[in-house]
Amino acid sequence: MAAVSLSDRFAADAGLLPHMADLANDRMLVAQLGEGDYRSASFLDQRLLTDRIGREWVPWTALPDLGATAPHPHFIFHIGHVGSTLVSRLIAELADVLPLREPMLLRSLAQVAERIGRPESLWSPTLYRERLRQVCGWLGRGFRPGQQAIVKASSVITAIADDLTAGGGRALFLHVPLPRYLETILAGEASTAETLAQAPARMARLAGQLPDFPFALWQLAPVTRIAMSWLCEMASAQRTLPPADPRHQWMDFEAFLSDPAAALAVQAAHFGLSVDSGRIDTALAGPIMRQYSKAPEHGYSPDLRRQLQAEAAARHARAIGEAIAWVEATTARYNTLAELPIHGR
Repeated sequence: MAAVSLSDRFAADAGLLPHMADLANDRMLVAQLGEGDYRSASFLDQRLLTDRIGREWVPWTALPDLGATAPHPHFIFHIGHVGSTLVSRLIAELADVLPLREPMLLRSLAQVAERIGRPESLWSPTLYRERLRQVCGWLGRGFRPGQQAIVKASSVITAIADDLTAGGGRALFLHVPLPRYLETILAGEASTAETLAQAPARMARLAGQLPDFPFALWQLAPVTRIAMSWLCEMASAQRTLPPADPRHQWMDFEAFLSDPAAALAVQAAHFGLSVDSGRIDTALAGPIMRQYSKAPEHGYSPDLRRQLQAEAAARHARAIGEAIAWVEATTARYNTLAELPIHGR
């Protein structure tokens, strides 16, 4: 995979995935995937790199800039653990869609964005804008003319959603009311541990959005830290994906589960996909709705989800109540947060 031949092939070959950036050395790990790899992968992160996946480090500058005419991907953003992988899998069954789930390269862009304008930034603001446009062009490629790339980002990427969508494309933002979010996270040890591990970074991001923020993470009980995570991601989305913009569709995942056929039709139309009701019914009747989307070898269903939520609600009732009260008090302090749907709409 020599750099010259890579550059020549890159624009036309969606199988060449810019997988991971080495920011310190300004280089990119390019992986060779088949279309089936994209469709099956729950995460385009380090778990993708099995022995059968060819890859090679190349200088960032060896990859071409596809220009302003490059197809732009659509995006699915979310607050975490709200069915984004499920929705991505279902949409990929509806039309000629290339799903890209949580590409690692977007995390590198988010890391750069956090430091833009600061002395330690590796990139200038101009270089950040140029490379962000370049990356969107790369992620927008398909295996065939007319194939639509739809990127399901990781939850922390919502912080730069406005940058990613500025050049074109539409966005779906998935969320749930705060009580359901708390119950969902607390229903699993892994989701609880993951959310608590991300709490320091989210606390810093939330404090950066709110003037005179009076709290420190050490003051918050564990369940309240999870509630703070919900508040951080919802506040980020309000800033980067304002719901009044017709390019941004906000959808409550609980509402999606109550009528998935109608919700999928709305989502497909938002992304400009031509889909008939029979295709939607077939996707919903298939195995996807009965699998754990991040690990399809395990069974899962909306009924099991509701059962686990109810058990978590009973087990953590007092801590959940205190966490919700903290969010209500915090949103009351800031006019910019007044419209967040804490209890749904």
